[in-house]
Amino acid sequence: MSHSTVPRSRAGADDRAGKAAAASDDTTATGKNRKKARTGKLSLRLRFRRDRVLLLMTLPAILLILLFNYLPILGNIVAFEDYDPYVSDNGIVSMLHSPWVALDNFQQLFADSAFWHAVQNTLVLFFLQLVLFFPVPILLALLINSVIRPRVRAVAQAVLYLPHFFSWVLVIAVFQQLFGGAGVLSQLLRRHGYNGLDIMTNPSTFKFLVTAEGIWKDAGWGIIIFLAALASVSPDLYEAAAMDGAGRWRRMWHVTLPALRPVIALLLVLRVGDALTVGFEQILLQRDAVGPGAAEVLDTFTWWNGVRNQDFGYAAAAGLIKGVVSLGLVLAANKVAHLMGEQGVYKK
Repeated sequence: MSHSTVPRSRAGADDRAGKAAAASDDTTATGKNRKKARTGKLSLRLRFRRDRVLLLMTLPAILLILLFNYLPILGNIVAFEDYDPYVSDNGIVSMLHSPWVALDNFQQLFADSAFWHAVQNTLVLFFLQLVLFFPVPILLALLINSVIRPRVRAVAQAVLYLPHFFSWVLVIAVFQQLFGGAGVLSQLLRRHGYNGLDIMTNPSTFKFLVTAEGIWKDAGWGIIIFLAALASVSPDLYEAAAMDGAGRWRRMWHVTLPALRPVIALLLVLRVGDALTVGFEQILLQRDAVGPGAAEVLDTFTWWNGVRNQDFGYAAAAGLIKGVVSLGLVLAANKVAHLMGEQGVYKK
């Protein structure tokens, strides 16, 4: 009897030890998964299972981006061809059978003074919009956020948002009625014995006019992002700063602006990346009034040569250069954001 009970006891002990080891392994695996979840180092399969609903929600937007943004990139082959759209009724067949000219379009482009003049106008407009336009939504958001009465804030937001929904045709018509040769400002000056002004057809002030139009139309819309960032700031921070003796300006400098800094850095990176796009429709509508010398930018230069002059390869070369330079600006601006301690468009 003693010989039979010993193996059974040993077997039972072995079973209990095996179960304990398995439980320990499960606990260890669970702990590892939890640790991975805390550190964000989940496997691709686990992340896909966790975010599958969000991925399905974004799938239509991804398909639209692929269809209208990435698929047309294949058409950049036109920049290396003497593209003739009349070779075939099918555009793809026309691209495949057009004569290959390699870098001739780019050599011709770099030797064209009109191209460099368009680049100069584009950069001047970008710097004006960066200095005069970019800070306006931030200042307006701070101003609206400081208003205590909710009804006044709602009215101010509605008035500032409204011009964003106007078309550029309507915006330019409004400015024409105000600052044109027969506008309100000119009539007011003539009534008081002064000469009238026609700002709308003055090439020397055209860049400031375009910037003012952009501020009136889109500054209110940009407030939304900054107000959303300000809404996430805890009121306890303002109360703690007030208890420490900080006035309104000190609270704005040490609490409000640090909360806006990540958003400002992100939007600044995106704006720098979009530096060579300064408003195609807006400038094209006013190009004839001030002449191409003042209004020609890269977008209108590409449109004029590609659509009006039917030189598609030449226009595609200009567009390709613009895209490559914009990509380089995004990467450089994002690197600067990382050096400043901000995330930027993507993490390191």
